[in-house]
Amino acid sequence: MAVLLLGAVLLVAQPQLVPSRPAAPGAEPGQHELLRKAGTLQDDIRDGAAPNGSAQQLPQTIIIGVRKGGTRALLEMLSLHPDVAAAENEVHFFDWEEHYSLGLGWYVSQMPFSSPRQLTVEKTPAYFTSPKVPERVHSMNPAIRLLLILRDPSERVLSDYTQVFYNHVQKRKPYPSIEEFLVRGGRLNVDYKALNRSLYHVHMQNWLRFFPLRHIHIVDGDRLIRDPFPEIQKVERFLKLSPQINASNFYFNKTKGFYCLRDSGRDRCLHESKGRAHPQVDPKLLNKLHEYFHEPNKKFFELVGRTFDWH
Repeated sequence: MAVLLLGAVLLVAQPQLVPSRPAAPGAEPGQHELLRKAGTLQDDIRDGAAPNGSAQQLPQTIIIGVRKGGTRALLEMLSLHPDVAAAENEVHFFDWEEHYSLGLGWYVSQMPFSSPRQLTVEKTPAYFTSPKVPERVHSMNPAIRLLLILRDPSERVLSDYTQVFYNHVQKRKPYPSIEEFLVRGGRLNVDYKALNRSLYHVHMQNWLRFFPLRHIHIVDGDRLIRDPFPEIQKVERFLKLSPQINASNFYFNKTKGFYCLRDSGRDRCLHESKGRAHPQVDPKLLNKLHEYFHEPNKKFFELVGRTFDWH
């Protein structure tokens, strides 16, 4: 079953100011000092490091996930807006201990330079499923706005496998079939990590312990693929951005089979690694996968107060 991922797109942003020394009532041991140093670093940068008035700053928006949900497409949409400065790479600050131990000063150093009117955004899909991340993000900025893009859990599992499979192919390494991961002793292998990442309600509960639902906007990744413009309009409104994205910014690339981005006369699509065909899965096994996610999906719908067109 081939599901093609979205091409690139654009978006907007008008910064919500974050104090240079953000309060951290729930900071972990040692983090108060790290927060203070991060604020000092930002002040030093503003004091003349960039003659055009730009500086590196803590992000006011983070795309927290989900892996293989369309985070790269969403970031491309955002980064093309003049009021958005996006970190190019996944920073993995809050989920990797070796990065987190370096403190917020290091985190700021990973951000792009931005003007005072711009919104800084980073995306690391692993944040959503990492247990420690919500509290750590809250300690940095409890008022931050979070973007979560989700797809049908079954499709996300297949995309997850596909990415790892092609990574092995590129390295000329063998990799088991998806059936070997999904089935153990004739039953669905519930210990498969890709399945656990698709139990959205489990991970969402962790985030809602620290952030109210109004601070988390859920982007429908499946609709973003089919018709990106309406979904991007919702993101604009959530981030309180002036509407600058038009339907003309998107065009359907018949060769690739998904939408690409058009901006200021320039056309571009996501990397060729996006939109790869999923492996063929036995229909009976696929039905087992859909049945497995039925109850978890219902719990997630109840948790967020909305439904999605998933199996």
